[in-house]
Amino acid sequence: MDQEILAVKQRFGIVGNSSLLNHAISVAMKVAATDMSVLITGESGSGKESFSKIIHSLSPAKHGQFIAINCGAIPEGTIDSELFGHEKGAFTGAVEARKGYFEVTDSGTIFLDEIGEMPLSTQARLLRVLENGEFIRVGSSQVRKTQVRIVAATNVNLIKAVEKKKFREDLYYRLSTVPIYVPPLRERGNDISLLFRKFASDFSEKYRTPPIELSEEAEHVLINYRFPGNIRQLKNIVEQISVLELEKQIDRETLERYLPKNHQGLPELAGGRSASQNTEERSGSNHQSDFTERDILYKVLFDMRKDVTELKKLVLNILRRESYGRDVLNDHEELFNNLDHESANEPKSEVEKQTFLLTEGERRAEESNKNIFDIQNIEDASIDVEESLSIEDKEKELIIKALEKNNNKRKDAARDLGISERTLYRKLKQYEIDK
Repeated sequence: MDQEILAVKQRFGIVGNSSLLNHAISVAMKVAATDMSVLITGESGSGKESFSKIIHSLSPAKHGQFIAINCGAIPEGTIDSELFGHEKGAFTGAVEARKGYFEVTDSGTIFLDEIGEMPLSTQARLLRVLENGEFIRVGSSQVRKTQVRIVAATNVNLIKAVEKKKFREDLYYRLSTVPIYVPPLRERGNDISLLFRKFASDFSEKYRTPPIELSEEAEHVLINYRFPGNIRQLKNIVEQISVLELEKQIDRETLERYLPKNHQGLPELAGGRSASQNTEERSGSNHQSDFTERDILYKVLFDMRKDVTELKKLVLNILRRESYGRDVLNDHEELFNNLDHESANEPKSEVEKQTFLLTEGERRAEESNKNIFDIQNIEDASIDVEESLSIEDKEKELIIKALEKNNNKRKDAARDLGISERTLYRKLKQYEIDK
């Protein structure tokens, strides 16, 4: 069985050796040969769609069509038409009859992602398909047959949705004949390191640069990070580091700059509480030190300002290395005048950051009680946002200067800019530079 699981991993590009992952693959392989309904559960970004493809490819329906549908992305008013089709004149704009996905994929497999977002009326129609293999087009009375294999997935707790009357109980038990749990990245241990190396190799080949490598301390930090965005988040982080870092040996400090400090996906407040926890506590208390939504926004703006400062440093280092950078620095000296002052005033430790935010929260709460709205703070925030947007203008300007210096030879310009020729080509398209 281990060899069969390994073969499936290689076929579908699945990286990892954790026991939870291997168990999920094993269940998918066993259920594939049956016609049983499957419900795949797991957090967003954990790779649920890959398991639906495993089931389809190993099933008797493998020669039929496979369609993946995100139920949360289709408007409630059109999802019935998309899934089951409609007759001409069934509603405004229905100028001709149309087949739905259940008709198009007859003898194939439909993957219904985010099934918890499906409207209740559509759930009733879906239940009929599961029970009898029958459906009716919108605006028709003719019963049609289909032999579609249905695989559903969700990142929400359907039991709680059933309790809140947002999901049909009979549909839940019909779908979850065989449940498959896809573990989040934080539960997969050393798989995180394997995936990091896999993505680093992929982006090294894509951008034609040496692959990034982690120090021992950095790898320890990576494995212990919670990754609320799972595999998708890890892949994005590896791509950022691969593109932005000139030094390919990544230490702990460098890695931590790319890992959001908040592990839960919401701004983390003083005392280690998440925003959601703080909101719950605030509902039973009006204590002045409790943080409000405005304080959360301030925290976001504070982090944004820090990111802009780091980006300024990166641009400044590039300008100082290149001959054409002196002209840019002279023309835009005001952008970099206060850079050392901004860095010196940044809170260094988590305690300092929490104290800073707490003090700011209390000050703003006091102003709110006096009905004073501090316009200057909003103006400062606007300046930071405008400066962050202006970085793109500087990048565009640098690219143009590099091209002019090298007589529009992209290879030489890319070398001067310290980026790959492929990245330069992408930037030219992004900024619509016709060179």
